[in-house]
Amino acid sequence: MSTRSQHFIGHARTVAGLTAVSRVSGLVRDAVVSKAFGASPIWSAFVTAFVLPNLFRRLFGEGALAAAFVPTYAKLCESDPGAARRLASLIAGGLLVALGGVVVLLEGVGAVLLLTDTVPEAGRLTLTLAMLMLPFMALVCTSAMLGGVLQTHGRFGPPAGAPILLNICMVGAAAGAHWGLEWSIEDTAIALAISVLVAGVLQVAWHLRAMRDVHEWTRDVRPAIDDARGVLRRMLPVIVGMGALQIGTLIDGLIAGYPVIVGPELPGGAPYPLDGASAGVLFFASRLYQFPLGVFGIAIATAVFPALSRAASDPSAFGHTLRRGLRTSLFVGLPATLGLLIVAPDLTAVIYEGGAFSSEDSARVVGALRWYALAVWSASLTHVLTRGFYAKEDTVTPMRIGVVCVALNIALSVGLMWTPLGERALALGTGVGACVQAGLLMLLATKRLGVDLFDRAFFKGLGRIGLCGALMFGVVLGAGTLLGEPLAGWWTHAARLLGLVAIGGVAYVIIARILRSPELRWLVERDSSGPDRPS
Repeated sequence: MSTRSQHFIGHARTVAGLTAVSRVSGLVRDAVVSKAFGASPIWSAFVTAFVLPNLFRRLFGEGALAAAFVPTYAKLCESDPGAARRLASLIAGGLLVALGGVVVLLEGVGAVLLLTDTVPEAGRLTLTLAMLMLPFMALVCTSAMLGGVLQTHGRFGPPAGAPILLNICMVGAAAGAHWGLEWSIEDTAIALAISVLVAGVLQVAWHLRAMRDVHEWTRDVRPAIDDARGVLRRMLPVIVGMGALQIGTLIDGLIAGYPVIVGPELPGGAPYPLDGASAGVLFFASRLYQFPLGVFGIAIATAVFPALSRAASDPSAFGHTLRRGLRTSLFVGLPATLGLLIVAPDLTAVIYEGGAFSSEDSARVVGALRWYALAVWSASLTHVLTRGFYAKEDTVTPMRIGVVCVALNIALSVGLMWTPLGERALALGTGVGACVQAGLLMLLATKRLGVDLFDRAFFKGLGRIGLCGALMFGVVLGAGTLLGEPLAGWWTHAARLLGLVAIGGVAYVIIARILRSPELRWLVERDSSGPDRPS
């Protein structure tokens, strides 16, 4: 097994560290916008307008494009660096041209709708904001492809840090417009939309600067056409397979955004079961569960993918890397899920409450967040598993499972939103769909990937991780009971949150050490490339 394919956990620490900074800056951004907008219809209009650009950001920024592009590019880098340069140049230029054309077409449609008064009054602001942010789609896809080039060359830092630029731009726009210039909430939303576009331009420039030492651009791209076609053929299945959770979130956003697109009533006059704040509530809840998922789950999967791609022809090395990636993901993802269930009220109050964001808004966010938490551990495993399939050039299996899980998500969301669950039904659908997707991928992995995934050490490791999580959950739940309900006020919520997180973290590490969990050692050792041991 090559040395380069063994050190993915070291790269994961790099990605996780920078992603943590990015996600913390994202929480700062969310704290600022929550206090400026609250869970209001205006914020729901922005969230609904941002659904499509944000889908592209999540899909491609979290690896879907890289998953289609990296295997071919990595092989070419080993065998023919010139061909690799031509492929990267062709894909980057093609993305800008193709997606730029799509953006122009959609902008034209939006302009016609606005000028002909076709859009209901409730949806005019949503459409205006969407048109301002549409170019971000092309920019973020190009950034993701450039990030894939950098990751293949071992440069994980710049792609992981790029989202910080988006957060800085949005914080500056929201704070400057709302408090600095004292603009209206509608004008502040427009300023926020413009900042998204600016951030997209900065992210492309950031990646181009980082690539100067590892890549040379070329205009001689014609010989790369066949390789590019292969990448494009894999791209759609990869998007569906890896992005089932995000596609489900897109659909949830559109369902929740109906009142700010069309109005509060259905065509027949019946009241819609969700209100104008539902899209905003789901956005704020989803941001909190995506924090641990992005910092740990996606970081590990991003780092393991080049290693899996290089080891694809070596069954022993491939199985070793995949098993280690899955166990490491679950070791971090399970306690994150369990912890969110307990600290959700304090976390929501600390990040969001204040200004226009009320305690009633917090209660609604907490209700959705607890269902979304199911997706943390399961989506972490899914990101690793799908990359295992893609490294073996099997894009069909994850796509089929993704389609099933998206359908399940929609069925649960639409069927249950008429019940007292309301908007929480959409979060429940997302969480259950993510769990089913991870389970199906695990069941098919051994058969389709040609590796002995479920060996004795793997099962033993999963059982030990489950025991660590259960014991930690009991400790934190007991500590929360002893602390009692927090008094009103930001500082009491913050103190309780920090205390429970500290108790949970220390308890989990101690329990893992007592049970001799190797996953803990893998996370802290610089060289984690040793073979799996049946411990």
